[in-house]
Amino acid sequence: MLRPALMAAALAAAFPAHADADLDALRAELKEMKSAYETRIQALEARVQAAEASAASPKVDNVTPQGDTAQAASNSFNPDISLILQGRYAHLDDIEHRHISGFLPAGHDHGAPRGFSLDHTELVMSASVDPYFRGYFNLALLDEEVEIEEAWFQTTSLGNGLALKGGRFLSGLGYQNEQHPHAWDFADNSLMYRALFGEAYGNDGLQLKWVAPTELYMEFGTEAGRGANFPGTDRNDNGAGSYALFGHLGGDVGVSNSWRAGLSYLHAKASERDGELEDINEMEAETLFSGKSKTWVADFVWKWAPDGNASERNLKFAAEYFRREERGSLCEPDELNGGCAASTEDVYRSRQSGYYAQGVYQFMPRWRTGYRYDRLDPGSVDFGANPLELATTDYKPTRHSLMLDYSPSEFSRLRLQYAKDKSMEDISENQWFVQYIHSLGAHGAHEF
Repeated sequence: MLRPALMAAALAAAFPAHADADLDALRAELKEMKSAYETRIQALEARVQAAEASAASPKVDNVTPQGDTAQAASNSFNPDISLILQGRYAHLDDIEHRHISGFLPAGHDHGAPRGFSLDHTELVMSASVDPYFRGYFNLALLDEEVEIEEAWFQTTSLGNGLALKGGRFLSGLGYQNEQHPHAWDFADNSLMYRALFGEAYGNDGLQLKWVAPTELYMEFGTEAGRGANFPGTDRNDNGAGSYALFGHLGGDVGVSNSWRAGLSYLHAKASERDGELEDINEMEAETLFSGKSKTWVADFVWKWAPDGNASERNLKFAAEYFRREERGSLCEPDELNGGCAASTEDVYRSRQSGYYAQGVYQFMPRWRTGYRYDRLDPGSVDFGANPLELATTDYKPTRHSLMLDYSPSEFSRLRLQYAKDKSMEDISENQWFVQYIHSLGAHGAHEF
């Protein structure tokens, strides 16, 4: 029993009492370090969870948004914007007053100046507004002239093949009317459209169009608008000054052919529409027309591409025929008091018609050639008592046009054109045109 007691006394001497306090302090320090590390680990885990949640959530900058967000993103960041550059050189005879014999001059006809000149420069913008509408804007610039050719909205979600368009737009009449000059197959417009509208019939108003859910393409539309452009005139009145109806049928014949045919009608009102006609002394006489104008247009288009591949070879044939009737009063302007001189006002009636037919053949990639024939008929014109001594004529204006164009890419085109123009009585003119067309930026595909 003595030996264990001696050992205990020796240990007590080796480890003094204050060692217990040091051990307690070490344990407290270890406990504090463990708590700090646990706090850091929890913070790190929280950051990892937040990063994983952020990665799982969609970001507008990296993925395509859906629904309203997608439309807003398209509207804010991705409108289609393009600039059309056009210019030409025209070798023409020196003719002071160009006109189409037997026809009252139409408005919006910019003509063709001799030598080098710019055609319209067009600034085009289009985009989706939201899930329900899209918008389109076309601004034409020519020297000191700036004109809004189109500025409209169109619905995109009415369903059942219905679409409503509102604003300023080119009418759905005929085939070529909705085409801007850069989309024409020739350097100038046909005699038919020059006689009818000057260039194209545009309107401020509404258009309702319906495409039937059938295998055969069936499109029907109606328009009502201000009717300020030829053959109508601007008016300070409620209601509509013009109405239009049109319908088109179309389809495919095998894999290489497609077609479209249509019929259109335009009813317009005119009040003191100014114009010029030759009198019996071959002098220009100013006129004012007030009355109603009715126009019918029939159009037909046939396209061919072997096996449906138009990149190598293709052929397009297009023809349109019109008939126009006008009835009202034709008088001489009263320069002092304005309006008509009462002594010259009388009943005026006219029935006129005309057509063009053209074929354009792409015989190899990038190269096309085409031929167009124009013919107009002044028809029957009744000036009543004819106090202005206006001349009538049975001369039928004609023109033959040949063109060759080369397209280095889908954004540029160079064209050479020759025309034998007999649109003016007793004048046969050889016309030469060299034209360029360049498209800068995103530009939507053209219609059929």
